[in-house]
Amino acid sequence: MTAGDVRHETRECAGALARAFGFLGKRWNGVLLGVLLGGPAGYAELKRAVPGISDSMLSERLSELTRAGLFERTVDAGPPVSVTYQLTPSGQALAPAFEAITTWAEENLASGECAQ
Repeated sequence: MTAGDVRHETRECAGALARAFGFLGKRWNGVLLGVLLGGPAGYAELKRAVPGISDSMLSERLSELTRAGLFERTVDAGPPVSVTYQLTPSGQALAPAFEAITTWAEENLASGECAQ
C-alpha cells in the first residue's frame, strides 16, 4: 500500500435505527407523538395542535400509530361519543429521545426552520 492509497471501512446502517427513522420520520408521526407527550387528547384537539394536517391524514396517522402500539384509542360512548388518544408505555418510552431532539433543535436550528 502506497501513501496515495486510501482504505475505507465498510459502514452499515443499524437496521433498528433505519426502521425507527423510517417510521418516526413519516410526515406527522413524530409531531403527533410529541403532542401526546403532553397528555391525552381528542381528535379535535390534535387537529388544532398540528396546523396543516388534513382530516384524512390525521385519521390515517392516528390509525397507524395505534396499530404500531404507540397510541391507545379510547371511545367514550357518551352522549356525545368522544374518542381520546394517549401514549402507551411504548410511546411514553420515546420521551427521553424526544426531549433530547427538542433540546438539539433549540440549540442548532434557527427558529424559522420548522418544516411541516
